[in-house]
Amino acid sequence: MTRCWQLIFCFTIRGSLVRLKLTLSADAGNLIFYNYHYHLSAAIYKMLRFGSPEFSGFLHNLGFKQNGKTYKLFTFALRFEQYTNLKHAIRLDKPVAYLYVSSFLIDDFIKNFVIGTFESQIVDLSELNFPIRFRIKFVETIPVPEFTDKISFSLLTPMVLSSYRMHNGKTSQYYLRAEDTEEANRILTRNLQNKYQAIYNEEINDSVRLTWDVNYLQRTERITKKITINQHGKNPIDVVGLLAPFELQGNPELIRTGYECGFGEKNSMGFGMAEAVNKE
Repeated sequence: MTRCWQLIFCFTIRGSLVRLKLTLSADAGNLIFYNYHYHLSAAIYKMLRFGSPEFSGFLHNLGFKQNGKTYKLFTFALRFEQYTNLKHAIRLDKPVAYLYVSSFLIDDFIKNFVIGTFESQIVDLSELNFPIRFRIKFVETIPVPEFTDKISFSLLTPMVLSSYRMHNGKTSQYYLRAEDTEEANRILTRNLQNKYQAIYNEEINDSVRLTWDVNYLQRTERITKKITINQHGKNPIDVVGLLAPFELQGNPELIRTGYECGFGEKNSMGFGMAEAVNKE
């Protein structure tokens, strides 16, 4: 536990660190169920419980309420060193993966999560016919970029933006596509304003404007990605996100909020995590 408390002390004195990178090594199995998001989110809550059962329970069951919406104010992404996409699973060609975790909530989320990594040291993503677990080999922090009024981003996980539209006489959820420019900017701005108000308990009326990378859109046949969120096949929910580089202009504090907590919806299921890209 000494290393754990040393790392927490580092967060305390440096304060602005909001993103972790965990190096994982698969020590059982090499196939990961394609729709692993629910299982990984559950594993993150499990690690939080080691640090604070009360906070983990609050975040999972209640979260932060703002204007009729609920926000968990964290996001994550899982990346693989070398892999092959199969029909229903991802095959690890090398047993190494990287888990990125980000949150504004340094005292409540980041510190308790770090305690969990040292207490548990295991990330279990097993699903029915795909038993697999990872051992945590290393935990490090990622420096925070400088936030200005215009930043380019690369998405580590799809960004989900949705609205409700009439279809066949019924109101149904519609997941936005790249061409839904004005609606996307309106919804993303409101999403970030709500998160900012949930964090700081004050309103912010500024906006952001998202522009997808045109060259990427032209050379990429499809940027939408459908993910099914389910618990061992129970009550599956299909989610459609967008996965393409983008530029964001607007209030730096709103941009920072998206970087820390995730852009768009369903961040606590691993959507909307982005990294800043230096185009110079």
